Amino acid sequence: MADSDAKWTQPPWEPPLAGTEAEHLAGALDRLRSTFRWKVDGLDSAGLRARVGASSLTLGGLLKHLAWVEEQCFSTKLSGTPLGAPWDAVDWTADPDWDFASAAEDAPAQLYALWDGAVARSRAKFDAALLDGGLDQLVHLAWPDGRRASLRRIVCDLIEEYGRHTGHADLLREAVDGRVGEDPPLAWRPV
Repeated sequence: MADSDAKWTQPPWEPPLAGTEAEHLAGALDRLRSTFRWKVDGLDSAGLRARVGASSLTLGGLLKHLAWVEEQCFSTKLSGTPLGAPWDAVDWTADPDWDFASAAEDAPAQLYALWDGAVARSRAKFDAALLDGGLDQLVHLAWPDGRRASLRRIVCDLIEEYGRHTGHADLLREAVDGRVGEDPPLAWRPV
């Protein structure tokens, strides 16, 4: 059998070729989540704390920051639910970059578990919200004039956040051990 005749197996993070708007948004977000997770995967403390040039960004800091963003999007912004630990004990006004800076004190397993747990909860809350009102539903997040955002806006904002930080992770990971690439290898799963 020629290579061109071999059956192609679609990776679990690949968005649908043809689907609903919700399926495409969820697929785009999950592809970025998977690529980001692959970029930060399997590192020790030194790897998660590595910096490039004058930047203070680290892969560990990005893991912790994106865990916070996930929780914020699908708790506070979606329903108004206050954030739990560790986020609720932070004085964000005094230390707006706490998530990035404090990651240097966290063990790798703790950072991976924090992000993995936040993403799992976000997926469940997004799925429930889709069933409860779809992408057009208005969420808790409101502008000062009272206009409220839609679920679609939250998801699009999260896609933008991951796009930015996955690019950062590309550069940081390459500096740590040379890992490059757009997508994880087909057989990859988080360590």
